[in-house]
Amino acid sequence: MKRVLITGSNRGIGLEFTRQYLESGWHVYATCRRPTEAQSLHMLLELHSRLTIHRLDITQQEDINSLCQELMEVPINILINNAGVYFRKRSVGIDCIHYDNWRRTFEVNTLGPVRITEALLGNIAESTTVRLIVVLSSHMERIAEINEGDSFYYRSSKSALNAAMQGISAEMKEQEIGVLLLHPGAVMTRIGPLKGISTRESVSGMRQIIEGFTMEQTGKFFSYDGEEIPW
Repeated sequence: MKRVLITGSNRGIGLEFTRQYLESGWHVYATCRRPTEAQSLHMLLELHSRLTIHRLDITQQEDINSLCQELMEVPINILINNAGVYFRKRSVGIDCIHYDNWRRTFEVNTLGPVRITEALLGNIAESTTVRLIVVLSSHMERIAEINEGDSFYYRSSKSALNAAMQGISAEMKEQEIGVLLLHPGAVMTRIGPLKGISTRESVSGMRQIIEGFTMEQTGKFFSYDGEEIPW
């Protein structure tokens, strides 16, 4: 059975990834900070025996250690680093920077995916078929895309994340473990725009890229519609 672990699975893109992989017959390890409050996940659990729900705050080492214990020696084909934050409403311009929010953004968006990737490398290496680390990032990290003075926290955190994952992809080549960075598009979620694409369209597009992945693509950055995004 193919296995996928998804962070931030209780809503939005993470929930849609969970739904689609379950419908395709995968075993899904869905993680979120407060499993008892994840009503949408529990509704899926009533329909799918291949779903397990795990507590995970990607900034808390205790949670990460507990997850590793729960999944000891369990092969994972795909790790999807989806969990993230975007303090957009409180990050407009140089004259109103909240440095605590900036630090929190880095803890979640940059260090979090690296922590989870490091912790679960052994599980991914146990897989005898697909072995892939997927990271959801954003085109907003590109310096060429910056034309207004906002979103300092988010842009810088994703830029740092992409740089870190480039290094990890180079290191993982020898083990035949791939790293794929994906931009989900302008998705209408809690932290997304009011107008855009649906989570179903975004995730369907990203899954096509994931399913067609080859090691020649490791470390590359793609939009959900298949277009490669230059660094």
